[in-house]
Amino acid sequence: MTAPQLLYTQLAEWWPLISAPEEYEEEAEVYGAAIVDAAQLPVRAVLELGSGGGSNASHLKRRFEMTLVDLAPAMLDVSRRLNPECRHLEGDMRSVRVGSRFDAVFIHDAVDYMVTENDLAATMRTAAVHCRPGGALVVAPDYVRETFRPGVETGGNDAGDRGARYLDWTWDPDPADTTYRSELVLVLRDGEDVRVVLDRHTCGLFPEATWLAAIEDAGFAARAIAVELAPGHRGVLFVGTRRADV
Repeated sequence: MTAPQLLYTQLAEWWPLISAPEEYEEEAEVYGAAIVDAAQLPVRAVLELGSGGGSNASHLKRRFEMTLVDLAPAMLDVSRRLNPECRHLEGDMRSVRVGSRFDAVFIHDAVDYMVTENDLAATMRTAAVHCRPGGALVVAPDYVRETFRPGVETGGNDAGDRGARYLDWTWDPDPADTTYRSELVLVLRDGEDVRVVLDRHTCGLFPEATWLAAIEDAGFAARAIAVELAPGHRGVLFVGTRRADV
């Protein structure tokens, strides 16, 4: 896994303008429903690994008691301002150990930074360690190998005298390996001062079967669900139920 990029460190304060929490409401509803559906027990306490700026949690906390873990301290600070009632912990999703079990574990697109099969396996083991038997796992990567298409996404928001716009160009320089690249161009306005930043992200890209095997090996009964969380963006949501026999 690569080190946290500018977006999650020096530029973290811009996150709510780049990716506003209100933009997550519909997909958070999908994730919440998937968690409840996959669980064989009532879901109250949920652990989110790679919680970032807390945008999903700002909606999921209406249904669940959320514990949020992220590798980037600056992003945790953003989330604390948005979700002061949630527990926040710094940690790497491959190795963090919170010391308690939860009714469900949720991992959003921060899982994209798992760039090897070992990274992926370690993350699923972390999820299993923290999930009660009968509990749920929901993992939402941006892409699997079968659904990846190079493309460009744009967006951004304004607030007061500040504004941010982004262009995210995803492409795959080597289809034979397990990564793709995201070239993120950020245009940041503070009053009349405007600057442009290029932030390169290397992300993991695995076949659906690799995901399912990693989840199963960690101790979950797993399945994949086709979803369309944004117009024209067909993705795969992985859901698992923690087995009691492991």
